[in-house]
Amino acid sequence: MRIEQLAEGVAQKLVLCAPTHLAPAVRLADGRLIVNPGSVGCPGYRDSHPFPHVVEAGSPDARYAILEFVGDSWEVTFRHVPYDHDAMAGLARQNGQAELATAIATGWIT
Repeated sequence: MRIEQLAEGVAQKLVLCAPTHLAPAVRLADGRLIVNPGSVGCPGYRDSHPFPHVVEAGSPDARYAILEFVGDSWEVTFRHVPYDHDAMAGLARQNGQAELATAIATGWIT
């Protein structure tokens, strides 16, 4: 219901969002589709704005979305692509970012 409220006044049938680092899609009651394609290289983080929260994708894979207009509505397919996340986690560790390194390597903060 909250997403429906936030989307009031938006006429587009497809709404792309970022950067939540997660890859969800929400179909509204009127058929509009809201999509966040996900993240490449940051599958988890901790933040305090606008309130304390943790985001975890649960996988180190890079993510993207394929969107197709089928009939009279948009359809989404999410893709996960392996990449050398261990090398990137190593760089984060070298730069004193142990928690980020864990997130990059695993998709989880802890």
